[in-house]
Amino acid sequence: MSTAPILSCEKVTVAFDGFKAVNGMDLQLMPGELRFLIGPNGAGKTTMLDVICGKVKAASGTLRFMNEFDISRKKEYEIAELGIGRKFQAPSIFVGLTVYENLELAMSQNRSVWATLRATMSRDEHTRIMRQLDMIGLTHRANTVAGGLSHGEKQWLEIGMMLMQEPSLLLLDEPVAGMTDTETEKTGELLQEIIKERTVVVVEHDMDFVRSFATKVTVMHEGKLLKEGTMQEVQEDEVVSEVYLGHGRDSRAVG
Repeated sequence: MSTAPILSCEKVTVAFDGFKAVNGMDLQLMPGELRFLIGPNGAGKTTMLDVICGKVKAASGTLRFMNEFDISRKKEYEIAELGIGRKFQAPSIFVGLTVYENLELAMSQNRSVWATLRATMSRDEHTRIMRQLDMIGLTHRANTVAGGLSHGEKQWLEIGMMLMQEPSLLLLDEPVAGMTDTETEKTGELLQEIIKERTVVVVEHDMDFVRSFATKVTVMHEGKLLKEGTMQEVQEDEVVSEVYLGHGRDSRAVG
């Protein structure tokens, strides 16, 4: 793995009608890292993902991807083409198509839906899809219409669709919200598999999930970087404890 950051954000500010949703935020991500972005509601976590993927533009600050590309002024599709994928909270899949067809479409984004489904698939393309089905644990559901999947399975399918586009950096917004305990555990294991080849940033409120799978945590508060470190370091930090819980509460309950 490279020792240079895959993403470097410095003094990033995002303002909406004068309100600074992100206020001078710094964030550096290393290749192969699984980073959790946590903080109270309104801390600016989702907005930070929005500015990285180009959904909103920073009023000031710099965002450099792979130590080469200034993405601060690029359009969403340009940022996606560079290798940054963004998954929103609600799954976005083709509910009337099978799981296999959803992955096929994700692999062939330059063609229309029906042109893709009518096209002759190469052996290599079929192999790619089957490998992806295995990774997301949906091989047995390959021919199932996506609308019939469970909530967790839909989330895994969308992650799989994003991975078919081979991003270097994957941004996930509350991926385990609404999942069962079993699905949550499986999602954590999937993320650990993904970071063997990619960097992943997760905005998450489920602190049990964060404790189970985080190696490094970034805490945001009022649009700024409050604390960064291991989950233990974050939990033992008095300022973080005050932000989440108020004075005199047990910092082990952060989140």
